[in-house]
Amino acid sequence: MKRCIRKTIVGLVMGPVTACSAFAEDVDDLSELFQKGDASLDFRYRLELVEDDAFTRDATASTLLTRLSYGTASYRGFSAFIEAENITPVGGQSYNSTTNGKTHFPVVADPETTELNQAYLAYRSAVVALKFGRQGINHGNQRFIGTVGFRQNDQTYDAVSASLTPLPSLKADYSFVWQVNRIFGHEHPLGTLDSKLHFVTADYSGLSVGKLSAYAYLFDFNDISTLGLSSATYGVRFAGEQKFADKMTVGYEAEYARQKDHGDNPLDYSADYWRLGASFGRGAIKLDAALEELGSDGGISFKTPLATLHKFNGWADKFLTTPAAGLRDLEVGATFKVPGEGALAGLTFRVAYHDFRAASGSSHYGSEWDFLISKKISKSVSLSAKAAFYEAKSFARDTKRMWLTASLSF
Repeated sequence: MKRCIRKTIVGLVMGPVTACSAFAEDVDDLSELFQKGDASLDFRYRLELVEDDAFTRDATASTLLTRLSYGTASYRGFSAFIEAENITPVGGQSYNSTTNGKTHFPVVADPETTELNQAYLAYRSAVVALKFGRQGINHGNQRFIGTVGFRQNDQTYDAVSASLTPLPSLKADYSFVWQVNRIFGHEHPLGTLDSKLHFVTADYSGLSVGKLSAYAYLFDFNDISTLGLSSATYGVRFAGEQKFADKMTVGYEAEYARQKDHGDNPLDYSADYWRLGASFGRGAIKLDAALEELGSDGGISFKTPLATLHKFNGWADKFLTTPAAGLRDLEVGATFKVPGEGALAGLTFRVAYHDFRAASGSSHYGSEWDFLISKKISKSVSLSAKAAFYEAKSFARDTKRMWLTASLSF
């Protein structure tokens, strides 16, 4: 089997350069380890436009991501993987990349950088999988742990990870992380976070109605500026989907987590998280709705600093940090995918509406409309256009964001 080095789409909102995992091709002779390895080259160009009423000037970010990857074949279960990337502005930099000093523009967190994105040794058997080194880690729907694949620079982890699959329906994962490499790049003062992090998850998929997951995330950050992010989060999630006649599908999800201070965090708090969601699909149309709450305890809110945040709470990214009074997000959406085999087949349209309110108190933060058009032209080429329109009530300022993205993979 060919090694899957290129990354796959994570939902509709992610680009085609996100984490993917597969078996490397097995070889019997150590001399073939590199000879039968596999390489890939990915490009992603993005134009991002931001109009934020908190700034007198609009942002225009034109950037190109180039990513080169190589994975060896597998010899007696052992293999290696390395991936380098470069993010380069195309044209000027009329935006705040978080490292270019242009703070009079809105933020577009795609800084110019060249980095070692991933580099790890791996071992895999029928029951156990191990990784040591810099790696992408995505857990579940990435609400707590993710690679932030929408941005040009991935969030990766210097870690040792282990997966155990004693039964086809039962899987347990553990990771110990000593450094988080964030999307802001190594030149940002908080681009890397020294830490002692433990990720523990268990998934059981033996139920006919869905998958049951349990998790524990223990965050202990070492930098004084991030001590307030140290937390212990314990939760459970259930999600499933049922198919009926006439191409009808019903999906559902329910999740609850409890978070409290941990490690050297000077704060004393405990807060709840919950999410309820449902979807209904028939043929080319899918309708969905979700209600999510990140709670608050005395003005200290539930935190998700390592999540793929762009997937949640609106694409305008106004709630990357949970407000002090918490956040309640009601989302309703609709997706249409052109069926058939013609030139337009696979063309996808999505629209979603968010209503944002405080979890504690009666504040109405604002609302947002999100739009997406995407098309996979071929196995190597994909295009997308996105837009987000946030209307502020009592939180932040009115914001418009628009994206045009083109991806090419070899």
